[in-house]
Amino acid sequence: MYSELLRILTVILFCVVLFSGSGIAYANAEKSEMQMYVDNLHPGWNLGNTFDAKGSETSWGNPKTTKEMIDFIASQGFKSIRIPVTWGHRMGRAPEYTIEPQFLERVASVVDWALENDLYVMLNMHHDTDWIFHMERRYDTVLAQFEAAWVQIADYFKDYPLEVMFESLNEPRFDQDWGRDTPRYFEMLDDLNTSFYGIVRGSGGNNDVRPLVFSTLTASVSQKRMNELAKTMSKFNDHRLIATVHYYGYHSFSVNVAGETRFGQAAKVDLTASLDRAYNTFVSKGIPVIIGEFGLLGFDKHLGTIQQGEKLKFFEYMTYYAQERDLALMLWDNGQHYQRRLNKWSDEALYSTIMVPKGQRSSYTEDNFIFLKKGAPIKDKPFKLELNGNDLVKITHGEYELQKGTEYDILYGRLVIKSEFLEKLNRDEFGEVATVTCHFSAGVPWDISVYSYDTPVFEEIETTRNRFRIPVEFKGDLLATMEALYVKGGNAGPNNWTSYKQFGADFDPQYERGYIEILPEFFGEVKDQEPIRLKFHFWSGEVVEYTITKDGVKVTGMP
Repeated sequence: MYSELLRILTVILFCVVLFSGSGIAYANAEKSEMQMYVDNLHPGWNLGNTFDAKGSETSWGNPKTTKEMIDFIASQGFKSIRIPVTWGHRMGRAPEYTIEPQFLERVASVVDWALENDLYVMLNMHHDTDWIFHMERRYDTVLAQFEAAWVQIADYFKDYPLEVMFESLNEPRFDQDWGRDTPRYFEMLDDLNTSFYGIVRGSGGNNDVRPLVFSTLTASVSQKRMNELAKTMSKFNDHRLIATVHYYGYHSFSVNVAGETRFGQAAKVDLTASLDRAYNTFVSKGIPVIIGEFGLLGFDKHLGTIQQGEKLKFFEYMTYYAQERDLALMLWDNGQHYQRRLNKWSDEALYSTIMVPKGQRSSYTEDNFIFLKKGAPIKDKPFKLELNGNDLVKITHGEYELQKGTEYDILYGRLVIKSEFLEKLNRDEFGEVATVTCHFSAGVPWDISVYSYDTPVFEEIETTRNRFRIPVEFKGDLLATMEALYVKGGNAGPNNWTSYKQFGADFDPQYERGYIEILPEFFGEVKDQEPIRLKFHFWSGEVVEYTITKDGVKVTGMP
């Protein structure tokens, strides 16, 4: 009797572990085959600005892709790779539109390296949108070339394993205005996707069951565009289909314009609502979703467009919420993140943040900086603390561990770095004088940089609009944003719906070179002989005003 009771208890315990516990086994039992396939893709990485370049593989600045690069990506924990490919300029004349055989072989070699590393592969048609764009007035020609391309791609890769998926078309669009929704555009995209589906499914080999990926118009997360894609996908009555969208954040924050320098409430609401729409439209109805590209648009200028701490908050929340909604993420990387020549990451903290697994979050403080002004008394520095379910374990400065109670404390949900610690720092020079690192029970450590600074000093200058560089002694401070207003009233420069201009597009600080450049694009949209007051807002809280006047090609400026 005892042994029988033990057997029953063992069975009960097994069932409890299997169907409750972490919930993972039960959740997987509820998921479709394709959803589990997409779960396995996260996190993914894009081989951007390579085969999608409109010239050669290296014409957009990246080195030739090697097996070592793909090995590295796999070794870093990525599970999938998206290989954007532009086919049009590698195709011959009508009616055959033959793809260059050596190019197909070259793409296949990278696919092979990825598969050897157990990576899933998404192969697509990328900047071919530039000729598909003309479909409204060249319908038959565009459709014929599109079909010819997929006939050849599908045939070449038909015997490849199902870890290789095909994406019909990247960010499909049919005019310069990315915001237009017209019945004709949705009809043409439906025609392309229907043709793609029929070609691949009828091409033999593994293609009859290969996972196929379909993008919304412009890869947008708007409800209308997702609804239209859902209509197309539902008519195929095929459970081996995947939807894809792209997400680059709330626009004003993503490019740093209109004073949206922080990953604040508006940016968080936009992210949450966008991913919720993708979940509700597709995932909740059994169609998995890949966010085939994600990042920040400001990265097109440089990685410093968005302040480091705010950038990491965006990537932390994006990674967390996408996984909560069962959306696989693929980082857009055109060479800005993984430095392919040096075989290292440009920003290790960003890389580490997007690799945090489901069920974990990273913690952070309200700011990731402390500015100490020369000659001013040093006070305690409080930070709002976002633990996200974790505990603060310790704070270090190099090998030294700060002492709780005397050098830092946690009071009413705030981390306080105390003046007793800050006063010990050597502040003889301007700039970053220390980094303290917060270590938490889970997630990525959080660095807080301490700067010694004084009010920046600007100098007069007279030069041309094509090379207008204001000499600045930054004195350890860092620029957050710039306002531009006519002295007589009204906003000046591009995006004149706001006084705050776009970082990296209208102005660009060069700290090591000692100037702030006001870019030619800014002067292209300002009045002649109308003085403009620039207000430079620094992260320390300092605001410095400067007046400029454009007269033809000549520009003068003075503090």
